[in-house]
Amino acid sequence: MSDTLIVDYGAGNTRSVRAAFARLGETTILSAAPDAIERAPYVVLPGVGSARAAMEHLTETGAADALKERFRAGRPILGICLGLQLALEHSEEDGGVETLGLLEGTVHRLTDGRVPRLGWASVTPWDHSFYFAHSYAARSNATIATADGVTAAVAAGSFLGVQFHPEKSGAAGERWLASCRSRV
Repeated sequence: MSDTLIVDYGAGNTRSVRAAFARLGETTILSAAPDAIERAPYVVLPGVGSARAAMEHLTETGAADALKERFRAGRPILGICLGLQLALEHSEEDGGVETLGLLEGTVHRLTDGRVPRLGWASVTPWDHSFYFAHSYAARSNATIATADGVTAAVAAGSFLGVQFHPEKSGAAGERWLASCRSRV
């Protein structure tokens, strides 16, 4: 497999995402440099952190524009947790944040059930359980899978995003990561 670039926006779950790809025999690069985002065969926008801090870092480094251009060019991007949320148009987090706008949709604070939403949940229609850790969730017409009535995955164009953490979801997550390139 060729190199996968994991976007480094100063926070996130980069260590566990890199370890998950290493288990699959994948070499990863950690960078927010626009030219690296442009050149990489596959880009992962990881999750965990604050929407505002992530967007500030992505904007300051030029990574936000590089990700938008990559999406417009139809080149694959995988978003994990916050990475999915950043791909939408707006997040309620941190008092409201304009996000990348790759896909139509917004991010809202969860109000029902346990918040933060931590633990395993079955994803429909995939019939596998994955590990979730989030307090905000997507609302988008690009939703392709749900868990407990909450968006679990979105896809549009060259972007595929998941709210769950495949890198923390054991064998099911590993199988999902191995197959996700074919979904974009």
